[in-house]
Amino acid sequence: MAASSYSLSSKVKLNNGILMPRIHLGVYMTSGRETTSAVLNALQAGYVAVDSAEWYGNEKEVGTAISQFLKSGENAQRLKREDLWFTTKLKSNNGYDAARKAIKSSIQQSGLGYLDLYLLHSPYGGKAKRLESWRAVEDAIDEGEIRAGGVSNFGVKHLQELLDSSPRILPAVNQIEVHPFNTRTDITTFCQEQGIVVEAYAPLARALRKNHPKVVELSKKYSCTWAQLLVRWSLQHGYVPLPKSVTKERIAGNGQIEGFEIDGGDMKALDQLDEYLVTDWDPTDAD
Repeated sequence: MAASSYSLSSKVKLNNGILMPRIHLGVYMTSGRETTSAVLNALQAGYVAVDSAEWYGNEKEVGTAISQFLKSGENAQRLKREDLWFTTKLKSNNGYDAARKAIKSSIQQSGLGYLDLYLLHSPYGGKAKRLESWRAVEDAIDEGEIRAGGVSNFGVKHLQELLDSSPRILPAVNQIEVHPFNTRTDITTFCQEQGIVVEAYAPLARALRKNHPKVVELSKKYSCTWAQLLVRWSLQHGYVPLPKSVTKERIAGNGQIEGFEIDGGDMKALDQLDEYLVTDWDPTDAD
């Protein structure tokens, strides 16, 4: 796919052959009506994927908004459940039985029938619990509860540990914090070598660097917002960004990235802004 053809309808093929949307709405730290409203606004703007988590406590609101949209007159394309993508995550690695129970709970909370993507939210819990939890994901995939499985906040050592365990099903995704101010080249390179798609959370660096001179300069050059520039950077690296907003206009704007392409020199200039800016947490070195 040519870089210039990225849009809200773009897809990436996972290592299990399933096509996943390229841009997802993030709903971290949202709740109640705020979550429902954000998801409805995103779906009306053309988004087809939402990223939630057990930890966020908003699986029910996301699922309700998706179901509401599908039945509404706003669903002009007459999309069905299978046309939309719902991601959620396991809060804690507490072993096989606990993970299977959590998966069933997430399906029930969302009311969506199945999970498109299910991730181990972090590597915390130790090797044995991580691997047991992954085995639960594999079995849930076999039973049709989950379409694709992956991990989040896994460092190279955690990914290598999982691959060395000879899993029946390989992780399709590793969701980590990635943006020009925290490029995590070690992890992203390993993932791309192993056929694991990198999902970029906090792709806007939580607006902490929106006034950086280089961001301002390039936003003017490409006649885009600072947020569109950062989403575009993520896409052109082959990542799947999860921009978060609860504002209708910003949600729509963050997905309007098809009108420009960052040239090679400017991509390198953005890459060089790396300062290991962690906007929330970094469990990638956990034992």
